Amino acid sequence: MKGNDYTMLKLWENGAPYFNPDFGQPEPTLTPYPAGDERRGCVIVAPGGGYAGRAPHEGEPISRMINKAGIHSFVLNYRVAPYRHPVMLEDVTRAVRYVRYHADRFNINPGKIGILGFSAGGHLAVTACEHFDYGKEGDEIDAVSSRPDAGILCYPVVSLKKYGHGGSKENLLGKDHDPELAEKLSGELSVRDDMPPMFIWHTFEDGGVHLRNSLDMTAALKEKNIPTELHVFPYGVHGLGLAENNANVAQWSALLHNWLLMYNF
Repeated sequence: MKGNDYTMLKLWENGAPYFNPDFGQPEPTLTPYPAGDERRGCVIVAPGGGYAGRAPHEGEPISRMINKAGIHSFVLNYRVAPYRHPVMLEDVTRAVRYVRYHADRFNINPGKIGILGFSAGGHLAVTACEHFDYGKEGDEIDAVSSRPDAGILCYPVVSLKKYGHGGSKENLLGKDHDPELAEKLSGELSVRDDMPPMFIWHTFEDGGVHLRNSLDMTAALKEKNIPTELHVFPYGVHGLGLAENNANVAQWSALLHNWLLMYNF
């Protein structure tokens, strides 16, 4: 993956499933941020925004931060409300398949593809790590595994139950959703044995998404013996991104670099 050779890559060349032009959103794409010519792992970034939008400060700046560790990155421009589940899940699983299928084109190790998400994007990352498959019917890309090799959750929405974020749940599932579906898509309740290792961070005083999302997720991962690194910083509001104005929280990017390198990304 060299220079800026690739921009706004469509996940489906022949039209995305469930696409509705009346919703005023483009088809889902990946924006690549190469770290050089070396064959390395990559991290797909899903910005937050309550499933109503995608926060710019949780997109490109994060990919460029990952590049500083010599790791390739992509920003996922996934669909948001008024689209509903399973559209977002279709977008993120297709993104993992797309990058893995085109690994040689992008100079990527196909066994080192991580997914990173903030807030509601963190919920999407959890969903990708729990509801993947090892290939399905469809085109050649669909035949490739959608299992991420690492999950990175940044002040994530995990639960769609007691400690969840009401706006994200409503945008994802609608007002009159099936309670069983909300339970299935609550990350702390759906941990599977073959999930990838996880890196999680949150702030203690986050008033937007309760810390219990990260704590309960970590506890559930421990029950399944999924290797997990958790960082809880005492101070900091929700939605900090790189947290460049909060020296304590800003450590998370260096901690993530070390974690990714430990897993040979």
